[in-house]
Amino acid sequence: MREIIIIGSGPAGYTAAIYAARANLRPLLIASSVEAGGELMKTTEVENYPGFADGIQGPDLMMAMQAQAERFGTEIVLDDVTKLELDGEVKRVTLGNGDVYEALAVIFATGSAYRKLGIDDEDRMSGHGVSWCATCDGFFFRQKTIAVVGGGDSAMEEATFLTRFAEKVYVIHRKDSLRASKTMQDRAFNDPKIEFLWNKEVVHIYGDELVTGIGVMDTVDGTESTIDLSGLFIAIGADPRTHLVHGQLDLNPDGTIAVAGRSSRTNITGVFAAGDVIDPTYRQAVTAAGSGTVAALDAEHYLAGLPKELLAKAESQSVTV
Repeated sequence: MREIIIIGSGPAGYTAAIYAARANLRPLLIASSVEAGGELMKTTEVENYPGFADGIQGPDLMMAMQAQAERFGTEIVLDDVTKLELDGEVKRVTLGNGDVYEALAVIFATGSAYRKLGIDDEDRMSGHGVSWCATCDGFFFRQKTIAVVGGGDSAMEEATFLTRFAEKVYVIHRKDSLRASKTMQDRAFNDPKIEFLWNKEVVHIYGDELVTGIGVMDTVDGTESTIDLSGLFIAIGADPRTHLVHGQLDLNPDGTIAVAGRSSRTNITGVFAAGDVIDPTYRQAVTAAGSGTVAALDAEHYLAGLPKELLAKAESQSVTV
């Protein structure tokens, strides 16, 4: 039995592990068998994470976080969680290989997944002109022509933000009206750098090393046309990875895990959540890392209040059952 298990290996999970390990809680971190490191493993240059004046590659940042967590004693397992039993003092975590781990506290930091268009070359060109984060990548498109796909508040916010850098921003929407709030619509409509392409759907992405253009289809008459541009920002939403806790942890209307106030405490005692899985708004590496800090400190305080004999049992055991 462990004192604490952390599920997820993005900035929130690794930061929680660093804090928990430095508190001598001997955390076990369950990373993914295929996606260890989270979304930043698919990102190229990261220039807005504090401490790196010249920027850092996304995978390098995550490997540095992993090394730091391991340096303080975090044990990392590369496997997928298939089942969680969170009720009671002792939590049980089942992995894909059949191993079952027990812990007194669990931090759930599985992040979120950006929704994709589902077209050819979308993944291949990720980080090479295709992006899901204007705040992360807008800087790289100074004086360029780019496009934003989407019709909600997030898409309007992304498009407006990107006008700080780009020469021209197309907003591509598959319908003839937006679902964004009137305030966000008006802001985008009044921006001279933004041009709306109605009833259009992106069906192709062109380019070898970098994006050079896109192919769009008219959703009314089916005709296709080509647009020359350097960047494509996809803003059609993100889904928190909460499938493992459905029916156990309370969720907000937007699908994120509900926590108490600014804490990481969920509706189940001893279970904490951190990172994008509780954050529908900011979804930045640095905010996720801060959230992981909160979760580790909340878990540490929770464990300190448990019966000494239970803690002694967890401290003396580190085995699979």
